[in-house]
Amino acid sequence: MNAPLRFNEALLIAGRAFQPFQCVAWSAQDGTGELSLTVIDRTSTRLLGRTQLSSSIYSDPEQLARELKKSRAELCSQGYDLAPWDMPE
Repeated sequence: MNAPLRFNEALLIAGRAFQPFQCVAWSAQDGTGELSLTVIDRTSTRLLGRTQLSSSIYSDPEQLARELKKSRAELCSQGYDLAPWDMPE
């Protein structure tokens, strides 16, 4: 996957990266173009992690994959068991 990602594609990829947990993603309306990701448990009661990605990161498949893997590793180091995941090609 070498072509730049569109916002919606990045959202779908991020949503799948943190299963079985939920990944809530949104973009602030302030025009900065940042994508905010929040990972919560299935009951929506506990915040597990949060990160913000600039448009230059989430539109680049390699950078997005690197950031998602980093976030996944942080959650795993905190004891959360994530489903296997690979960046789609």
